[in-house]
Amino acid sequence: MALTRLVIALRRARDWLIAHMIFTLLRLISLLPATRAISFVDWVARRIGPLTPRHRLAMENLARAYPEKTEAERREIAIDMWGNMARLAAEYVFLDQLFDFDPEAAELGRIEIDGAKIFEKLRDSNKPFIVFTAHTGNFELLPIAAAAYGLDVMALFRPPNNPYIAKRVLAARRTSMGHLVPSRAGAAFTLARRLESGGGVGVLVDQKFHKGAKTIFFGLDAHTNPLLAKLVRQYECDVYPARAIRLPGGRHRLVVEPPIAVPRRPDGGVDVAATAQMLNDKVEEWVREYPGQWQWFHDRWEIKHLLK
Repeated sequence: MALTRLVIALRRARDWLIAHMIFTLLRLISLLPATRAISFVDWVARRIGPLTPRHRLAMENLARAYPEKTEAERREIAIDMWGNMARLAAEYVFLDQLFDFDPEAAELGRIEIDGAKIFEKLRDSNKPFIVFTAHTGNFELLPIAAAAYGLDVMALFRPPNNPYIAKRVLAARRTSMGHLVPSRAGAAFTLARRLESGGGVGVLVDQKFHKGAKTIFFGLDAHTNPLLAKLVRQYECDVYPARAIRLPGGRHRLVVEPPIAVPRRPDGGVDVAATAQMLNDKVEEWVREYPGQWQWFHDRWEIKHLLK
């Protein structure tokens, strides 16, 4: 019992130390001009990322997903990924400066939106809807863009494992991203109540889910969360794909696509497994277009145990 308490205390101390090192770094970054700071952390991450244990997992994932590519090509994708991740973290610091999108502006700023008419339609229809996305580009900008059009989307997200970082991230997201629901027990009921009231929800669909539907992703077996399909089955709401794309010069394109047709069984009910596969197919399409903007260090195919 005493040993268990000691292990827990040491883990908390480690988490606290790591979190405060990160917070200190972000405070230092905030003293620099936004563009210079973001470029700097990108440069650093491209050199430090390949030295971390997660890089090995990323390279193994890339080898399985892209067996036709050379080792050098896969390494280049992984390095781009580390740069994207660093930019994502730094952009939190400068979010107010970066999100300069104005639907009424005559000229484009850092943010451009493809599918603005869909945002307007959702705002004016007063019907329940689901928007799904993946960990591509700065996906955190999507709910902020929705808010710019007067949409209040309740977003499901997975908090970081470090509780100190999770608390800080949640506070930052609540400030700019509306209602948030951590992905834990009870989250599905919270999202269901939002849909029942005629609101909209947003979900990330590209993470591992141990008890999920058996699907294929990049030609490999993967388990996918069936939550979206089950919510559609219950509320018959439209489903919209959306993604964020990094552009040169520190710019972003946010794309909202028309609603997709959810697969149905012969009796007309939602086919949960086929819907989960459809989500994977859409995410794979996005990732193949911009592979360096996806988070390859996630254990999507449950292979981390092979790397020990």
